[in-house]
Amino acid sequence: MKRPAERGPAQLLLLRGLRVAGAVLLPLALFYGLRTVGVSAYLALLAGTAVSLAGTAVDLVRRRTIGPATAFVITLMVFSTGVSLIAGDVRFLLARGAWATGLAGTWFLVSAFTRSPLVCVFSRPLLEGRFGWPGDWDAVWERVPRFRRVWRVTSVAWGLALIFDCVLRIFMAYTLPVDSVPSLSAALSALTTVVLITFANVYYQVTGAARKWSRFYAVPETPAQ
Repeated sequence: MKRPAERGPAQLLLLRGLRVAGAVLLPLALFYGLRTVGVSAYLALLAGTAVSLAGTAVDLVRRRTIGPATAFVITLMVFSTGVSLIAGDVRFLLARGAWATGLAGTWFLVSAFTRSPLVCVFSRPLLEGRFGWPGDWDAVWERVPRFRRVWRVTSVAWGLALIFDCVLRIFMAYTLPVDSVPSLSAALSALTTVVLITFANVYYQVTGAARKWSRFYAVPETPAQ
């Protein structure tokens, strides 16, 4: 199980909050602000897309590295935006975010069958050794099959939910009034996130994974699968 770069919980929460603001709130505010002053839906959406791409570029400059998944997301964003510019298709541009959501869902699903389920990778900096969770997740991963299963199950759940979210976004983009889609997409993002976080935390409590003193961890040593 690969360990991400060390950061404090407060710093991680702040960074994630800023990313949400840049990826969701700013483009949304820009879209409706431009629509209020009479800008066409197509141009307003392009402006929001430009903000999203700029945010991604800034994030990449700070990281100074591009992984395969990040490169694929960027390629998808640039391609879909380019097609929209050529075709002038408002509906396609509205659905652009759905493709990234679908890709993320696929990534979560695939990762569930590796040594680095994405839910585990993203949760580790916040939970390892905190809030009732055990420390040294590398050792626990090797010793406790249930621990590995918990993260694989939650990664599969996130993957399936995000793919379903993708389908809903495409449906909304091609059937609902144009001006209602950005706000509804943002609401869908919030709802999907809340449901998944709630499910995961209930699951962790029910299984005992979130309580290092529970019988969940009282298993004989076994090699990693």
